[in-house]
Amino acid sequence: MNDGTATGTTGGTATGQSMAELLSEMVRIPSVNPMHHGPRSGTVAEADMANWVAQRAEALGAEVELDEIEPGRPNVYARFTGRTERMLAVDVHLDTVGVEHSEGDPFDGRITEGRVWGRGAVDTKATMAVVLAVMGEMTAAGVQPMSTVELVGTISEEGGGLAGASAYRDRLLERGERREQIVVAEPTMCAPVYGHKGGLGLEVEVEGRAAHSSKPHLGINALSAGARIVAAIDAEQERLANQREVGALGAGTASVNEMSGGRARNIVPDHCELYVGRRIADREDYEEESTRLTELIRAAALPARVKVHLANGFGSNAFFQAPGSDLVTALAEMSGHGPAVADFGTNALRYGEVADQIVVFGPGSIDQAHQAVEWVEIAELERAAAVYRQLLKR
Repeated sequence: MNDGTATGTTGGTATGQSMAELLSEMVRIPSVNPMHHGPRSGTVAEADMANWVAQRAEALGAEVELDEIEPGRPNVYARFTGRTERMLAVDVHLDTVGVEHSEGDPFDGRITEGRVWGRGAVDTKATMAVVLAVMGEMTAAGVQPMSTVELVGTISEEGGGLAGASAYRDRLLERGERREQIVVAEPTMCAPVYGHKGGLGLEVEVEGRAAHSSKPHLGINALSAGARIVAAIDAEQERLANQREVGALGAGTASVNEMSGGRARNIVPDHCELYVGRRIADREDYEEESTRLTELIRAAALPARVKVHLANGFGSNAFFQAPGSDLVTALAEMSGHGPAVADFGTNALRYGEVADQIVVFGPGSIDQAHQAVEWVEIAELERAAAVYRQLLKR
């Protein structure tokens, strides 16, 4: 029997205040993705969060396993035995974006104005607090969930190619297992999301020829080639935006998101690097679009040469399924919010091979994620808990 403090319950019931306190405790555990690391990051990566989740889940009777995906970066798997053999997985990514642009102490986890504040409060430690609190409530009442619940804490969602979700998928494939349903935790204002764009990234290295800046005609300016690439990608984005026929997820997008180069103010630059991001809509194929962009980039850079690499070695087609699927319909009824599609990407991109039904769902708004000041309404935690109470008993 839990005492309410560690599990987010008071007197056996998960309240808004008890869930806020549980979430506040998590926010105070830094888990910044190493790709976003900076001087203010505190303890880098997800290990402390994974260990915290493991301890809380184990205290509730779950079978817990830590699985080191990258050095010092484990996924955590916590299985709560249900009354049937059906399997429901809830994926909550453990990592957060960086805090170098944050205002104040990004990890203070303060509870004021009906909100919990701090990095990860909405994206997406909120769902972890809700699920642990509801499981604590059920444990205190001696009630098992209907389906066996696998709470999965994944690394590397905010950067690094969804490595944690990929590892969980591969784990299931290697074991010949599937999950009837997977809920991917993200802030959706408690609306069930049944589709979002996929994506790919291209890392571009431009190779020019150095020369004295007084004789630029003797060189090949890599930054000028990079500028032509930017213009070409901007034109591609305009083409995509002006398509007359698009699918349910709208048009794909293309943008240059990073650019660097130059050696000195009196040297024509011989090297430039860019990162091109491409969001893949439901009627597109990421391999075809990768080929298209690579050819466009090579042509724009001439006479400079380019090396183009697919970031992380792979891309993803869109996540999309029928809005009338059982899980989506059930969550819509439970939450009172109709099915929706999202603009952002999630771990759902990795689970098509191992799940019968997938939905993206969670408390709070994506508008608060990644901001200088991040927060979630306590009322949203309460709404999500009401849904999970029904879902876990269904």
